[in-house]
Amino acid sequence: MYSLHRYSQETNFDNEYYGERYLEPWVSLTENIERVNYNKNYDGYVRFDILSNGQIKWKSSDANITRTIEYSKNGGKWESITSNTGGASINVVSGDVVYFRGENESYAEVIDPDYVSDEMPDPYNNSNIRTVSFDGTTCNFNLSGNIMSLIKKDRADFRFLKNLSGECNFYGMFKIGGNKLKSIENLSLPATGLTNGCYAFMFTSAATNATMELPSTKMKNSCYRGMFRGCTNLTTAPELPTTTLAEYCYRDMLRQCTRLTTAPELPATTLYKQCYRGMFNACTGLTTAPELPATTLAEYCYYSMFSDCTSLTTAPELPATTLADSCYYVMFNGCTSLTTAPELPATTLAESCYALMFKGCTSLTSAPELLASTLIADSYYGMFSGCTNLNYIKCLATNSKTVGGSYNWVQKVAATGTFIKAPNSSWENGIHGIPAGWTVQDAEI
Repeated sequence: MYSLHRYSQETNFDNEYYGERYLEPWVSLTENIERVNYNKNYDGYVRFDILSNGQIKWKSSDANITRTIEYSKNGGKWESITSNTGGASINVVSGDVVYFRGENESYAEVIDPDYVSDEMPDPYNNSNIRTVSFDGTTCNFNLSGNIMSLIKKDRADFRFLKNLSGECNFYGMFKIGGNKLKSIENLSLPATGLTNGCYAFMFTSAATNATMELPSTKMKNSCYRGMFRGCTNLTTAPELPTTTLAEYCYRDMLRQCTRLTTAPELPATTLYKQCYRGMFNACTGLTTAPELPATTLAEYCYYSMFSDCTSLTTAPELPATTLADSCYYVMFNGCTSLTTAPELPATTLAESCYALMFKGCTSLTSAPELLASTLIADSYYGMFSGCTNLNYIKCLATNSKTVGGSYNWVQKVAATGTFIKAPNSSWENGIHGIPAGWTVQDAEI
């Protein structure tokens, strides 16, 4: 038995087979069936491959936000599911395949767009965001498909969708405790037009060992913030070729990825506020830092970037000669294997620019030459504190008594060493000036 099926524009038939809307006459010939299921091709939809028995949870962070999406389990019909604070549930067993699609611009909301705090001085802070996510999911699973199928559910729309709108679109969506998310390497994030906070904290603590391509070449504020934070199995980071950054764009992106050994290239030459803050913080396996060619800095741009990277032995060059407030604050704090510090060519300082920069670098024996003649508030605060093997400093500052300029800067350095100072400069002895027990010499100028 053969069946002839004809659809045209006049029938207003919205066909989902292969995701096309047929606006011209179209026919198909099928054999030995009474009905054609035009909804059986799931190619591209977000897909969970279930690896253990449990539940998928669809959860709202509070009662002021809900989102409805659709799911299909094992090729069954599409069902609607609406988030709630307890987590709407889908029961699954190992071997199940669950597809998801949605028609929502974003799955998070900023509570107060003018939010400011001392620790998180921007609106894209966890405490200022309402989210809908898969938090609370109890089964192990692999994640694949096109994330845009949660923005536009029709395949004809999402297959070519490249621009996000709104903000915080997928903020924390797969931030699931217990390492339940095992792989994301076959997930597609094709957007080239990003939004503020779009992928922030998206995969925090996932167990994946690989990531996906991130094709956008223009960042938005907080777009990748905390994206892979705590992914302790991650060994390869995504390429990050963009040269156009934004505030907070890479903040904490790969923080605590303890198996990451090599950082991606970071070619940008103009930085923005907190753009690299904490990016590799506590990446204890990192042995190679990226080159940092930027010459235009911004507030807190490198803040804590490599803090507690205990396997890092050599720091990248830092060519900038014009500094910004707190630009290198705690940049290498706790890098206990660091043996060579970068040159610091700037002769004019900024407030807190080098504060705590090398604190706790216990393998460092020689400080970089400090060429600036004028200290300002907190510029060298705690800079070499806890560098227990440091025994050489050359500092040409002539106003060492500036309030806080060198506060605690040589606390717990080596008991003996050499301090080279500017002629006619006067320093106090002790942790705020020249270490007790060190030999003092005048620099040849």
